[in-house]
Amino acid sequence: MVDAVVSYVVETLGDYLIQEVNFLQGVRDEVESLKKELEWMQSFIKDAEAKQAGNNLIRRWVSDIRDIAYDAEDVLGKYMLSVHGVNDEGTSEIEHSPVVDDEGTSQRWQGFFASIKKCSCLSGEKASHRESNLFSKGKEKVTLYNIGKEIEALKKRLGDVSRRCESYGLQNIIASDKKELAEKRDLDRLKELRKAASFAVEENPVGFEDDTDLLLAKLLDKEQRRLVISIYGMGGLGKTTLARKLYHNNDVKNKFDYCAWVSVSQDYKIKDLLLRIIKSFNIMTALEDIETKTEEDLARSLRKSLEAYSYLMVIDDIWHKEDWVSLKSAFPENKIGSRVIITTRIKDVAERSDDRNYVHELRFLRQDESWQLFCEKAFRNSKAEKGLENLGREMVQKCDGLPLAIVVLGGLLSTKRPQEWREVRNHIWRHLRNDSIQVSYLLDLSFNDLSHQLKLCFLYLSLFPEDFVINVEKLIRLLVAEGFIRQDEDRTMEEVAKDILDELINRSLIQVEKRCWGRISTCRVHDLLRDLAIQKAKELNFIFICDEAKNPTRSSVISSCRRQAIYSHSPSYFWLHHDNSLARSLLLFNQWWDETLGVKRHLPLLFERFFLLRVFDVEADLDRESTLMHWSNRLSEKIGDLIHLKYLGLRNSNIGILPSSIVKLQRLQTLDFSGDVGCPVELPIEINMMKELRHLIGNFKGTLPIENLTNLQTLKYVQSKSWNKVNTAKLVNLRDLHIEEDEDEWEGETVFSFESIAKLKNLRFLSVKLLDANSFASLQPLSHCQCLVDLRLSGRMKKLPEDMHVFLPNLECLSLSVPYPKEDPMPALEMLPNLIILDLHFRCHYVKKLSCRAEGFPLLEILQLDADGLVEWQVEEGAMPVLRGLKIAAVIPKLKIPERLRSVPPPAEWECEDSRNGF
Repeated sequence: MVDAVVSYVVETLGDYLIQEVNFLQGVRDEVESLKKELEWMQSFIKDAEAKQAGNNLIRRWVSDIRDIAYDAEDVLGKYMLSVHGVNDEGTSEIEHSPVVDDEGTSQRWQGFFASIKKCSCLSGEKASHRESNLFSKGKEKVTLYNIGKEIEALKKRLGDVSRRCESYGLQNIIASDKKELAEKRDLDRLKELRKAASFAVEENPVGFEDDTDLLLAKLLDKEQRRLVISIYGMGGLGKTTLARKLYHNNDVKNKFDYCAWVSVSQDYKIKDLLLRIIKSFNIMTALEDIETKTEEDLARSLRKSLEAYSYLMVIDDIWHKEDWVSLKSAFPENKIGSRVIITTRIKDVAERSDDRNYVHELRFLRQDESWQLFCEKAFRNSKAEKGLENLGREMVQKCDGLPLAIVVLGGLLSTKRPQEWREVRNHIWRHLRNDSIQVSYLLDLSFNDLSHQLKLCFLYLSLFPEDFVINVEKLIRLLVAEGFIRQDEDRTMEEVAKDILDELINRSLIQVEKRCWGRISTCRVHDLLRDLAIQKAKELNFIFICDEAKNPTRSSVISSCRRQAIYSHSPSYFWLHHDNSLARSLLLFNQWWDETLGVKRHLPLLFERFFLLRVFDVEADLDRESTLMHWSNRLSEKIGDLIHLKYLGLRNSNIGILPSSIVKLQRLQTLDFSGDVGCPVELPIEINMMKELRHLIGNFKGTLPIENLTNLQTLKYVQSKSWNKVNTAKLVNLRDLHIEEDEDEWEGETVFSFESIAKLKNLRFLSVKLLDANSFASLQPLSHCQCLVDLRLSGRMKKLPEDMHVFLPNLECLSLSVPYPKEDPMPALEMLPNLIILDLHFRCHYVKKLSCRAEGFPLLEILQLDADGLVEWQVEEGAMPVLRGLKIAAVIPKLKIPERLRSVPPPAEWECEDSRNGF
């Protein structure tokens, strides 16, 4: 895992060399040399980490390289502060932007000159200018000299590390293939446990009744073509247990001529796998000299042996799509009703395993099932003692329906005295890890199979509190700001980050909490996986978590950790005492924003202490917001000292005024002042100079100085009259735009035009909410927005264009709130070829009947209809063939609808919820 950290630092050094070419001219060679040294080290680290579990010397060697990598980033970070505006004490020295005077003299450090001039006894403007210019050049040389010395010191440390590697013979140990190491032994033991598992049958495993019935039907179905059944889900969810129950079912055994079971896991050889399959089928008598055959011969022989028979093959714990593909040729499609069962943690592997494939996602246990399973293991089916039941239920709830965790917990507590249960409760995950090799290694297998980038992103999730529901869009912006995401040629960094999160979800390492408007809106991490991430991250000194409730005192660890999360539970602001000047990220959770907070007092102090910050985010405790007065604050000028800042999130902070010094944050990508109680924010004109700004989120009022923000992707939430004054020609990357009208600034009936929006060629998401009295002009200008997939409009509209399906062919989600439409909107809407979700709100003064034709809405999955006054809805047979969710508002209870639609259940309540506060 250290290789991922070193890789990240190497890429960061490369970014500095590209982005700061002017300021690094004097030390460019030294930085390049340091980067290359780290790259050479990186090539050895991965092998070294695999061996460090059994060797303290290697563990120390790897740790030394990690520290040098972190220190290298610190050196350059402090150097950039010195040339851009803040010294080691965190005080401002210079202005960010270079300025050239009439004589052509560099005035980059103009602010610094001014302070020198006040102290100078020199007379005359020219003399003063020459003196301060000489001083600035001297200062620059001193700074370059210092960073050169620091880089040389780092290279010396790397040299010492290399010599120690040679002196202690670590290279030989790293290169060796010895299998005596503890980690290898434990892994072999785990494999044996998995093999043995296929023969150990639980008579009635809890929670698999529905799954068993469904999959048994697939196995015993009379369909003669071969079918692959793929069972997927998180490690420890019970995939093997379910497959084992199916495999040993009497009806299944009687149906198939041959049955075999093989466990794959991550490291395997095709020949060894084929040999084990042949032995499991017990058809070795037909094969001579089996051990000497090649892979091709074995596959051919197995195929020939099975050709005239029906067979059931269970392949447990597949990790890659290629695993089944490499074996597939050995299993004939003989059309005798054969079946293959695959278990995997990875959704993509399950879905792409075969052309004829049934994919089954295994669910987590319900609370009642979890308690039943726990009681079977902890109390051996005897009645739970009343004094222990509450403690037991509390711990079972923390297992969150994961069978492996519940089984291990129950087995552990069955050996404990009642007075020891509370100690287990207080450190539940540590106890589970220590009590079972399966828990640790099942999770380690998932982690070790990740790429560098996936590992960093997974570890980053450990910063979020236990059971925390994570906003996916916010997480994506955080990962980009942290520097974990690299730009692709044809994708934005945000798109790359989304693909990474999708991959972690695909690998069952992240759970989807909510899907809203067809997209994943929130996610969470199972507590057991979060504990694994915390453990790994702490080994790397990657994160530090300070929970006020558990550890309100200062810790020395925080002095060297770059990413910190603070869980606050009171308005004590104890985090101000944890002043780590090396911190790159500071995330505050459950923060108590109120009039005593210190937007005026505490934040300026924080800005002075944490001057290397890249990410600063405050997640307010909304449960306390009901007591919050709607006061407005001005953000401190000190914010300008955080020149490395890429992400600034102060949600629900009631900051309404931003200082002009914010222009110094030339690396800033995200500015987020949103929230449930956020007051209107006025943007200073200097915002227009912040060319790296990608996401601007808040309740913005007044002038929008954004015309030069060519990288801007997100703009939420702006007033329509402010937006209408913006020249949008340069906003070529804007993808997400939310416009709203404010009742307090109503100036009579107006018509909203889409002409300015027509210039936004990359727009994907558009929401415009007008006051009831105001109306939309023609939608025709949106024909220029061919990337538009999500459109939400609220306001008066005479009629929908008949050719809407022509100029908005890619629209997937549509929400229309139109007070009094004069025509049935369905004929225009039903022709939209890719529409998946439709949300309609209107009052039927003129329209009393809706009609949908036979081929209308071919892909529509969800429909919400709120039409007060509607009498009849006519739907021809064949319309909406894939509709899975239908919600009709209570205001139209007597609406006549076709019988077949009455059985369609309503969608989940969040699938079409208003995303005003957070997404």
